[in-house]
Amino acid sequence: MRTIIFRTIAPYLTALMVLFSIFVLLRGHNEPGGGFIGGLIAASALAIFGIACGVASVRRAIVFHPMGVSGFGLFMAASAGILSIFREQAFMTSQWLIFDLFGAEIALSTPLVFDIGVYLVVVGAIGSIALALEEREAD
Repeated sequence: MRTIIFRTIAPYLTALMVLFSIFVLLRGHNEPGGGFIGGLIAASALAIFGIACGVASVRRAIVFHPMGVSGFGLFMAASAGILSIFREQAFMTSQWLIFDLFGAEIALSTPLVFDIGVYLVVVGAIGSIALALEEREAD
């Protein structure tokens, strides 16, 4: 499966898939998509890159251990819910921060933070599983 064509195209395909996964993540609050689907697309991109270039290349590219990424994502998702407790509301009640940036109104919300946390959990967990399976197959 490690043909010259696949090894040449895999980095570009991986970058395109990660970019598309971020697009799906960010549009997921109001339309279909979100953290889970975006995370699956990004984990698939890592798996394709691992098949083409090897697991060591993927580990160098992502810098952090996949389970560390997953743990940080879980922390982000939980902290998105805890912010509502400080405003004396129910756990996971949405909070919005709206501010102007160069004349454009930017709205940040806790559902976005939660979706990013879910994205990181899925990328870390599925990426860790995929890398472990690819390492095992290489033995």
